[in-house]
Amino acid sequence: MSSYIIRRILLMIPTLLGAVTLIFLLMRLLPGDVALYILGSGESSDVNKQALEQIRQDLGLDQPLIVQYGKWVWGAVRLDFGNSYWTRQPVIEELQRRYPMTANLAVMSLLLGTLIAIPIGILSAIRQDTLIDYAARIFVIAGLSIPNFWLAILVILGLVHYFQWLPPLNYAPFWADPWLNFKQLIFPALITGYRLSAIGARMTRSSILEVLRDDFVRTARAKGLRERVVMLKHALRNALLPVITIIGVELLVLFGGVVVIETVFTIPGVGRYLVDAITHRDYPSIQALVFVFAVFVVLVNLLVDIVYAFLDPRIRYA
Repeated sequence: MSSYIIRRILLMIPTLLGAVTLIFLLMRLLPGDVALYILGSGESSDVNKQALEQIRQDLGLDQPLIVQYGKWVWGAVRLDFGNSYWTRQPVIEELQRRYPMTANLAVMSLLLGTLIAIPIGILSAIRQDTLIDYAARIFVIAGLSIPNFWLAILVILGLVHYFQWLPPLNYAPFWADPWLNFKQLIFPALITGYRLSAIGARMTRSSILEVLRDDFVRTARAKGLRERVVMLKHALRNALLPVITIIGVELLVLFGGVVVIETVFTIPGVGRYLVDAITHRDYPSIQALVFVFAVFVVLVNLLVDIVYAFLDPRIRYA
């Protein structure tokens, strides 16, 4: 097991290096000049050439691309992403301040989505083609069809109209006031986790129905085991592999959806920070945020692979 984990960790290195390189190249291919934006002009003919060159020199944009790339890679390795063009503050400080809120929202969304998905999927499989199954299918189809931002706007309008609730301007960290943090993030977490719960429920239902037709389940029932034991100990564990796969993939999609939800609910997380950085052409912040997202994707894939190896010993020896 340890050698399998070490191999998976070593494979992360070229993946992250490729992500770092891609981020750098894409930022340099974007149209426009950040120095012109800082000076508040859209045309180079409207500004002082000396001031424009001075800003480019201060930002290091006058250096060859290979030098800029080397500094970017070395900074990313040391978690030193430079100063923001927009706030003039170190980017790492903004990340340290905003990332816990985004991680808090993502974890809440994942927990709520998983806790909703698996019971609904199990119940739908057990009660196949009944009223409960049809209701679960409607729940799944709605979750896959309704966009997050539209649902978020509807929820805010409903809460404002019926309960006079507005998104707070200041969010309490979980470690400062867990109950207040829960009340503030429960609606964004439910909206973000709805799609995850819909896909997870669908996959759980399909996997369990497939496993229930296998010989080992019929053998377990023939031995006289109770249905609850057959379902939880035998069928569910073998049906979890594809469910874990889809949850891992949807967790990455969920992190992208957090950008929209944070903007709608004015949550001061990294998603909203990314939107502001793109608006202000803040290259260091954008590169740092995309790099953090890339690290998150790699870590989630690593975690999924480790859970795979734990559930199915055949994988660790493959």
